[in-house]
This record gives sequence, structure tokens and C-alpha cells, in this order.
Amino acid sequence: MFRKTLLAATMAAAIFVSTSAMSATVVDFQPTVDYVTGSIVRFNDELFIAKWWVGANTLTPASVDEVANEWDTPWKRYDGEVEGPGPGPGPGPEPGPGDGPYDATRFYEAGTKVIFADQLYIAKWYVNPGQSPADIDPALPWNSPWKLYTGDEGPVEPPLPPPPLDAVFRGLPDLRAEEAHMLSTASMQQIIHSVRTLDNATVEKVVPGAAGNPSNVRRVEGILPESEFEFLFPYRDPAYRYTGFLQAVAKYPAFCGDYDDGRDADAICRTSLATMFAHFGQETGGHDANDTKVPEWRQALVWVREMNLSEGFTGGYGLCDPALWQGFAFPCAKLTEGPDAGKFKNYFGRGAKQLSYNYNYGPFSQSVYGNKHTLLQSPELVADTWLNFASAVFFFVYPQPPKPSMLHVIDGTWVPNEADKADNRLKGFGTTTLIINGGVECGGSKENAQSLNRMRYHGDMANHLKATIPAGEPQGCAGMKEFTEASSAATKLYWVTDYSWVEGAVGGLSYKCQLTAEQTPFSALVEHDYEKCVQHYFPNVTTSPL
Repeated sequence: MFRKTLLAATMAAAIFVSTSAMSATVVDFQPTVDYVTGSIVRFNDELFIAKWWVGANTLTPASVDEVANEWDTPWKRYDGEVEGPGPGPGPGPEPGPGDGPYDATRFYEAGTKVIFADQLYIAKWYVNPGQSPADIDPALPWNSPWKLYTGDEGPVEPPLPPPPLDAVFRGLPDLRAEEAHMLSTASMQQIIHSVRTLDNATVEKVVPGAAGNPSNVRRVEGILPESEFEFLFPYRDPAYRYTGFLQAVAKYPAFCGDYDDGRDADAICRTSLATMFAHFGQETGGHDANDTKVPEWRQALVWVREMNLSEGFTGGYGLCDPALWQGFAFPCAKLTEGPDAGKFKNYFGRGAKQLSYNYNYGPFSQSVYGNKHTLLQSPELVADTWLNFASAVFFFVYPQPPKPSMLHVIDGTWVPNEADKADNRLKGFGTTTLIINGGVECGGSKENAQSLNRMRYHGDMANHLKATIPAGEPQGCAGMKEFTEASSAATKLYWVTDYSWVEGAVGGLSYKCQLTAEQTPFSALVEHDYEKCVQHYFPNVTTSPL
């Protein structure tokens, strides 16, 4: 699943929450309090920082050690410097009654003053949630509802909005040519090739042994016939079917696909299967070491839905507030009947990879159906259909910059650079664990218990599937640091506004988007998202001739 990252402040200040200013003051965690991005709290004598906005009565910092994946919790341990409550930031306007820290979840009336980044701001007019003082553009300050408070302001009246800009024509052929040019680099084309999909009508015709099955499916059948599938997963939930697994493989032709550069496709496929199945064992396994009939490495796929959760459950696993970019880009569906009608649906873990959160269901839906809404409306499909395996293959072939995809780690497309090597990120099974759950399982002085499980399962799976484990490849991830922007895998995969000043253009604006490493609602891997980006950030753009 996709690991969430935070969007840099953009012109769309009304939608996205800025994270540019973080307080270094620590407070004791209180479950009934909302915390904005960057809040640092003390919990059980440890410090934690909020990776994104945390609602009251949701996940506590204890979840860091409870969740299967680091992105399943808004908290992470904090090891930076902190300060206790102290005197304020120095001379400046004294906060008046009602002043307090800026809260990204609140509405503000004109004239309200807030403290942000140790400075005092005043609302010039009505402010929606997510419209942060950090988003003030020095070149266009009138576009922000906030301004610095100097203490000599008179009564605040909402000013007239700036006049609308004249319409600008951007033809679709030109927009698509710009998109194609920016995606033409070798590294981007490798990624696009690895995430390509087969149409669903063809996928659903795949059955075991069919002569017309795609070549990657036939390769998997040769390595893993149905009898082997039955042997490896005797305790699986009935929803996990061999036919469904083959259909999931068919959906993503790069998985166990062909190579035209001399790489051994069969060997890569065997290693890919052993790797994927080992992670299944940790994520969905029975973990019964006392079972005398079936060893732990063959106890995978016991769970198709997260333990103790079922359809109709509400609360958690969704960043549904449209003031947050996740809620704007991947709007949560609501229950339409029953006692909880009107509440948001729950995007808890489903499938072999336990896909979680609306911001992961949406991109997976886009990959499978060409739209983000199908699985946001019907998340149960990830448990009840061949998507229970397809979600895992999707996660396997998709990169999460600055992380590479697991496929590119295994097939050698990802080549560690000096920064990767310095942080002990090398080709090998241990790096796939780092990709999945590095924040919890990796980086310590000794191997984490969960990582040890994965290593054992992988060794047994590789032996059974005749997958070679080269000498020297790291199988664990102790001492392995998380991926950073210095990694060779740090590819820019999202679109954001191009802030360039263009002399003579309407408003001096570029009317273009550019690639960014920060996650936004507009993906370079989704066809035509570039033109959506341009029209979003520049509302006066029309694709119809004037």
C-alpha cells in the first residue's frame, strides 16, 4: 500500500494542510485532544510526533507498536530536540482573548487572531479548515485570508475578492504533449512499464491451465501449480482462491513478466513469489509455533479482513476530512442504511496485504477500474474477490518514493547509490521489509521479532520454490535506515503547480504543472492527471477554444 507523505503548501491553500512550521514544544498526550501535523507529545515516558492531523479519540501513540505498517498510524517516535513551556517568541503583539495556536481543523471568523510559527496572524475574512498562514504567497498575498498582525489594524472588513483572471485556453493535445515530455525519462518509463495493467475483461477470463492465459500467468502456473498453492496455504480463508491469484497476476503483467535484456525471468519470478508469500505469512498468518501439522511458514492467508473487524464497522482508517488532501483526493463513502447511516465507511485492512485507509483504496481502485470511487464505495471487494490478491500484487509493483517497488529491488532495476549504501540499503529481502514496515521493524541494533519471522518464512519459501538467495544479500534490516530523498529511488511521481512567473501571460502565471516528490491528488502514473492538475490550480484554464 502506499505510504502517505505530506503535501507541500500550494496555491490551493483552501484544501491542503501545510506542515512547514512544527512546534518543538512537548506536551503530555491527551486522547480527547486534536493534534495538528508536527505536534510532539509525551506518552508512557516516550516522545512521539504527529505525521499528519490526529483526531481526538482515535489512534494513540501506542499504535506505533501495534499496527502492521508504519503508515497505519499517524504517530511515530520522535528523537529530535524539544523544549518545555517557556517565555514566548520575543517582542511583538500580545495575544488577546481567544487567541491560540492555529488549528487546521477549525473555521475562523474575520478578525480572529492565531499564533503560527511563533508569529501572530489575523484573519482578513472567513477562513475554512486547512487554509494555513503558511500558505501566504509573498507574490500574491491578497489570495490568502491571513496576514501578519501588527497591532494597528482597524476593524476588519472582508475585502472584495480579487477580480477573476481572464480565461486562458490550453488545448488537450498541448497539455498531453507536455505530460508526455516530462514523463519521457528512462527512470520514469521503467516505472510506467512496471505498473501497466491488463483490462479486466481479459483478466476475468483467466482460469488455471487455459492456453490463452497471459505469459506471466503461465510462468506462475509452471512454478506454482494449484496443488502447490493448496500445499503452501492449507489454512487460508476460503476467499483466497487459486484462480483469483492467477487473475491478480494477470492484472499486472510486469509481475513474473518477461525481460528483453537477458535477465532470468523464471528466477526473478521464483524470488518474487517467495518474497511475497513470506510477507503474507507475517501480515495474515496464524503464527502458531505449536502447530505440529503445519509449520508457521505455511500458515499464511488466515485473515482476509483485519482481525475482529467486519463490514459495517465505522470509525478509524480514514482521513476523510476534505480539508485534508487525502479526504479531498479520495473522498470517503458513507453508510446509507442501518443505525450508522451517514457515518463514513471503514477502510480497515483487507486482502493478502491488508490494504488500509482511503488514500490507499483510492489509488488501487484507479489502477484496477480506472477510477478512484469504485473501491471507496465498495471496499468489501478487496476482501471478497480476486482483488484480495491483486491488492498485494499492486503494492509489490508500485514504488512509494523515496522507496522503490519491491519488484525493482528483486529484479535489479533499482541500483543503490552511495547514499543508499551508506545507510545499508542494498538489494535483498531485508530491503523489501524496509519498504513494507521499516519504521517499526528496521534500523535497530538487532533484528526485530517481526523481521525475524519474515526472514524465516522467506528462507523456507525460497527453499521450497527453488528460489536462489545470493550470498551476501541482506535478509534482515537491522541497521538499515529508512529511504530518504538522497536515495536513487527518490523519483518525482506527482503533479503540483508550476510557480514560474511568465512575462505577458494572464496574471503572470505559468498555467502548467511540474513533477514533485511530495504526494498530491495528481499522480504521474494516472493518465490525464496532468491536465486535471492544471485545471485545478488554474481555474481560469479552459480546454475549449475561446
